[in-house]
Amino acid sequence: MSNIQQQIEQEIEQARAACDVNGDSSNACAAAWDAVEELQAEASHQRQKKPKSSFEKYCDDNPEAAECRVYDD
Repeated sequence: MSNIQQQIEQEIEQARAACDVNGDSSNACAAAWDAVEELQAEASHQRQKKPKSSFEKYCDDNPEAAECRVYDD
């Protein structure tokens, strides 16, 4: 997770630099901030993912085990 945070910080620096060079209303500035927003959205999605329990991992590896069987009604 810290890797994506580092990427976000780098993109923010690049976005600020692009806006300083090209102006706040330039396409390059807007594109740079879009990249920042996309990384922030990805970080948010990663935080929302629930890690699998040991039982879920076991059932993924052994779907035919008796305790992992799912019966449809």
